[in-house]
Amino acid sequence: MSSQPQIQAPTMKSLFANRFVQSILLSGLFLQLGIWVRNFAILMFVTEQTNKDPFAISMISVAEFGPIFLFSFIGGTFADRWRPKRTMVLCDLLSALSIFAVLLALVFGGWKAIFFATLVSSVLSQFSQPSGMKLFKLHVPQVLMQLGMSMNQTLQSIFTVLGPIIGTLIYFQFGIYVSIAIMGICFLLSALVLAFLPADQKVETVLTTNVSAEMKMGLRYVFSNKLFLYMGGFFLAAGMGLGLVNPLGIFLVTENLGLSAHNLQWFTALNGAGMILGGVGAMALSKKITPQKMLLIGFISSAVSVAVLGSVNLVWAALLAQFVFGIMGPPIHIACNTLILTNAEESFVGRVNGILNPLFMGGMVLNMSLVGLLKAEYPLIVMYLMASSLFLIGALTLLPMLKLKSAKQVKAIPMQHH
Repeated sequence: MSSQPQIQAPTMKSLFANRFVQSILLSGLFLQLGIWVRNFAILMFVTEQTNKDPFAISMISVAEFGPIFLFSFIGGTFADRWRPKRTMVLCDLLSALSIFAVLLALVFGGWKAIFFATLVSSVLSQFSQPSGMKLFKLHVPQVLMQLGMSMNQTLQSIFTVLGPIIGTLIYFQFGIYVSIAIMGICFLLSALVLAFLPADQKVETVLTTNVSAEMKMGLRYVFSNKLFLYMGGFFLAAGMGLGLVNPLGIFLVTENLGLSAHNLQWFTALNGAGMILGGVGAMALSKKITPQKMLLIGFISSAVSVAVLGSVNLVWAALLAQFVFGIMGPPIHIACNTLILTNAEESFVGRVNGILNPLFMGGMVLNMSLVGLLKAEYPLIVMYLMASSLFLIGALTLLPMLKLKSAKQVKAIPMQHH
């Protein structure tokens, strides 16, 4: 049991020396740049073209988040069937192709095709993202898994702060044509980087199940694992909590603190800075703390910071609470992905991810849609305390997980990666 020579203490040096991690981080850099340029260039362009039409602007979010509900489980199922490297490269190439097709349509006056760029890349990401998680499981030693996920999340946190600035700057400096071209080039560069990954392993077994049967197997697999059931509970609670908090920032600033609306930018900036610090902190703590304990700390701290945020009238206290809330986001995300990767069988990673992620997004979108109705009925402090209670429910859901060593493994029919 203790004589496994390959298990070493995780170090930043050994992780950076991993060829797969190098490629994934560089690919992630290009994808994040392309995604943020896409998000803000399209937002600014549609706003200008429609004279701030709320329906048209809302359709951008529908094109971005809708595929998560419709294709997450399907994409995860196909990611479990297909070879992960080839899937990721093809998805990036198809995204680039669709973006250049949109650019061509724009040149000839079909500006509404801009929604297509967001929709196609969002759909393809539902196939690519679980394939990336499978590659992580295949190529990164388990002892380095949490550290690797922390580095990837830190990169995303940095772009949460810099992305809106870069996207807006590129659009206003160069216009929509250059912005769209940059998106396509970023996806092409990501595909090029991923092409240098080690070749997918060929599995010579005969595929004996169809997609529908494999989706059912995925559902049985998740429902027969107590750990994944608990994870489903706190994924939903976290999404619902965020869904309440995110739209309330403007009311917090103007009503609770008595500031003008433009001061919301300082809370947004501080939240982003907290996310970067949270990602870095998770990297350091990944050597010393289990994902379950990281989650518990994240949920309890989020519950406290959200309660404080909605209860105080002091600007410095609200800013501090917002900063703490920002810090807790990356550790929660990192710990969730680490638990999936370390506890799911390699052949089920895509489907587990495809089942759990829509719970988070569904909870968030549901409560975001209810905020307007709730705000009309309840004072702001009550809504923040509701959100705080949801994070506490997430923490309570976590408690039984502290006793579980790993998910119960389900025997499944061997499946081929095409």
